[in-house]
Amino acid sequence: MIRKTKKKHMARFSRLNVYRTIEETGIVPVFYHSDAGVARKVVKACYQGGIRVFEFTNRGDFAHEVFVKLIRWAEAECPEMILGIGSIVDAPTAALYIQSGANFVVGPLLNPEIFKVCNRRQVAYSPGCATTSEIGLAQELGAEIVKVFPGGNVGGPSFVKNIRGPMPWTKIMVTGGVEPAEENLTAWFKAGVTAVGMGSNLFPEEVIRAGEWEKISGLCRQALAIIRNNR
Repeated sequence: MIRKTKKKHMARFSRLNVYRTIEETGIVPVFYHSDAGVARKVVKACYQGGIRVFEFTNRGDFAHEVFVKLIRWAEAECPEMILGIGSIVDAPTAALYIQSGANFVVGPLLNPEIFKVCNRRQVAYSPGCATTSEIGLAQELGAEIVKVFPGGNVGGPSFVKNIRGPMPWTKIMVTGGVEPAEENLTAWFKAGVTAVGMGSNLFPEEVIRAGEWEKISGLCRQALAIIRNNR
């Protein structure tokens, strides 16, 4: 059972719950849309497909306004969904989303200033890393789970396996080059990832345009089943 914090004007889920849920489910959908209505449909489809952690990305003008609508809606409609924000590259933007209720922060790069903001509010932060030095620094600053990005370009599953050789304590969430297919997911989890972030391959444009939300639920169920079989 996911425990929620009781105070308002802060993350509803503790960072311990965030990390635990990411580890348990093994998948974090990554999505952005400028239309809050479409974003709600996608989050609901993922929720019905068994997803419990969802990363909305800061990739458009007024994205924070969409996020506020989404997180307020999700509290009632998807009460166990842990919503966080991705594509964060600076501390002021992280603070904006934390104040808006983000339960975790993810970025494509490592920024020590973001750690200060997130640690002060006890909000989980997974920075983007592409080298052993970046991963080591992220861990020194307090990261429990680091994001390897872009996963398909930095070396694929072999990169993860080679990192965990000398650094077996490392928990990696890889994003980029991940597909909801057995061969792909099996390779990543056999290499030792803790979780995967999945974007466009989980949300085909034609499916979004057609409003075929059950197909997204089906892809989520499929991915979760493959991950369970490789744990």
